[in-house]
Amino acid sequence: MSFALKFRNYLVFQHRWTGLLMTAFLAVVGLTGSILAFGPQLDRIINPQLHVKPQPGQKPLDFAALADKVEALTGKKAYVGDFTETPNPDQVWVHCSPHMDPKTGKPYDLGFNAICLNPYTGEELYRGIRHHTCDQLTRVRWEGWVLAVHETCFMIPYGGTIVGYVALVWTLDCFVGFYLTLPLGFSGFLRRWKPAWWVKWNSSPLRVNYDLHRAGGLWLWPLLFIFAWSGVMFNMRPTYESVMGVLFPCQTINDQLKTLHPVHATDHPKFNWRQILPVCENLTAEQAKLKGFSVVRPLGIGYSKSEGFYTYSFLTQEDLGGRTLGSFIEVDGDTGELQLLYTPRNLLLGDRIENWLYSLHWADFHDQVWFRTLVFVLGIAMVGFSVTGIYVWWEKEKTKKLIRRRKAI
Repeated sequence: MSFALKFRNYLVFQHRWTGLLMTAFLAVVGLTGSILAFGPQLDRIINPQLHVKPQPGQKPLDFAALADKVEALTGKKAYVGDFTETPNPDQVWVHCSPHMDPKTGKPYDLGFNAICLNPYTGEELYRGIRHHTCDQLTRVRWEGWVLAVHETCFMIPYGGTIVGYVALVWTLDCFVGFYLTLPLGFSGFLRRWKPAWWVKWNSSPLRVNYDLHRAGGLWLWPLLFIFAWSGVMFNMRPTYESVMGVLFPCQTINDQLKTLHPVHATDHPKFNWRQILPVCENLTAEQAKLKGFSVVRPLGIGYSKSEGFYTYSFLTQEDLGGRTLGSFIEVDGDTGELQLLYTPRNLLLGDRIENWLYSLHWADFHDQVWFRTLVFVLGIAMVGFSVTGIYVWWEKEKTKKLIRRRKAI
């Protein structure tokens, strides 16, 4: 037996058992990913009371006005941490943290960490807990619950790490699977490789499932690799940054944040929400003119009391989506000075690739329905790959057992 054939047989063994071990994980990740691809659209159906339609000529309130609304609603027992809008501004989420109770010296027991507001009137639409855990499934929190399952596969608190290792193995297995579709030797290569791309529907169930497994993997290979590697990016940052740092020039956000002035933690910056908002708007407009980008609309603003900086995020014409890693500035909360500008225009190649991975993984490509549909199909296909892979393995195992029995007779 030639070395090439021995090597191929080893990879077949590796691909088979790696796939079997990853089956449950990939099925859960694929199914939940399909749901999340249409998360914003589904939430409008499931929670219509949290999504509003503006009256003709009605404009959304600015973030400072919304901060005043939150303080009034909470009796000044909470302070605003950040605002987050959805891609279509039909709601705004305000994340809150408790002030200290002067009577007890302890934080107020709020019983909530987020308030959903009507962005046009400031009316409260919902108040409750908003974080990604698998401990409670409710109508309002359904998307966060699905996301928690997607990220951890029900294995909190270690699920994220395990899913990261699965994503790394999946990335490597993408190349193994692709190699196994290639014919041995170069004679008539394209002619002999062509059948791998198609399904022989009039064949036996075993052959049909085998063809579906192989051809489906070939047609969807680019997306499979993108989602596998972006899974490593989310869950195994050191590994991802080590590989990307060798292949492409890059400077991560954390590297850029290190260039900021020394942090100065404070609960009460000199600039409050009302004062900092026009500062952020003016700085963004200045940078847009200087750097040559256009601001479509603001997305959110947040304050980090551990660093003393405001983060003002906005959507530009060069951003891939509004729900994922996009453009923002960092502004000193005490001086109002610009500390950092982060936009696609001033990124290195490696960082641009990371932005693409974020956007594609979250099906947030310019809010295009066709791409969300493609991601939905990919998630279902991942479940299909698991089913067809198990079926092919099971049928071959039955054949092997039958052959051994006949030999034993």
